[in-house]
Amino acid sequence: MTSVTRADIERVKNYLLDLQDRICAGISRVDGHEFVEDSWERPAEQGGGGGRTRILADGNVIEKGGVNFSHVKGASLPASATASRPELAGRAFEAMGVSLVIHPRNPYVPTSHANVRLFVATKEGAEPIWWFGGGYDLTPYYGCEEDVVHWHRTAQAACAPFGETLYADLKKWCDDYFYIKHRKEARGVGGLFFDDFNEGGFENAFAFMRSVGDSYLDAYLPIVEKRKDTEYGERERNFQLYRRGRYVEFNLVYDRGTIFGLQTGGRIESILMSLPSLVRWDYNWQPQPGSAEEKLYTDFLPHRDWV
Repeated sequence: MTSVTRADIERVKNYLLDLQDRICAGISRVDGHEFVEDSWERPAEQGGGGGRTRILADGNVIEKGGVNFSHVKGASLPASATASRPELAGRAFEAMGVSLVIHPRNPYVPTSHANVRLFVATKEGAEPIWWFGGGYDLTPYYGCEEDVVHWHRTAQAACAPFGETLYADLKKWCDDYFYIKHRKEARGVGGLFFDDFNEGGFENAFAFMRSVGDSYLDAYLPIVEKRKDTEYGERERNFQLYRRGRYVEFNLVYDRGTIFGLQTGGRIESILMSLPSLVRWDYNWQPQPGSAEEKLYTDFLPHRDWV
């Protein structure tokens, strides 16, 4: 594995800031409202750093969306991180990334999530340990096969220059990761997930991370444009709010980014911006046989090859 320099880290930071700008601009064009920015700093006693949290709430299309940039540092990692990676023990760290969740108002527009990040762990007298991570996934409420195929074909194209099997590998990783174990069901229809990625050295790994980040709007905005004006009623809205409960359960129980942020004293408002404004849990709810709601469970949530 090639080493990483301070200049390399700054290049990644500049890319991520620009990516946040471009994604916010793209979502704003569709919605007609601008994101509100909340800049923040991490206390020096926690290691320093900071970020830009951007929120779009109660928009024309987006009920709640957040696009975060963060760059945080720390003198040591929590025990949960070093238990599976003992080589990180005793190292300082810095982590930077763009993370976003978009919760549309219309139940026929899927929720989407994306994240790209760099992690670097350092120790005096030793080479830095670094890797990239990220990906994106789609969470429909009323599935549309052409939308899901488009999403996955865009993801496949982003991976294609970096290896013949990369899309298939990361698609499976995504399916496995975004699985709600206590419900025994997928959160959505997947996409890409990768972590600990340093294949081919820094330049190749950085190029791959950029390919994933740059392809997000191409994957998502055409779906939003197609479905945002679809008529819906109380039934569809209630099902959307019910399914959002699954999103909340996953993020609070399993999500690595949420857990890492909480364990490292991260900014709570930025960490929990991924949660929707409105959600419901209904006791032992079951879809009606043959309904559009049942079709989500039978035709879309089970893992399948979409391309």
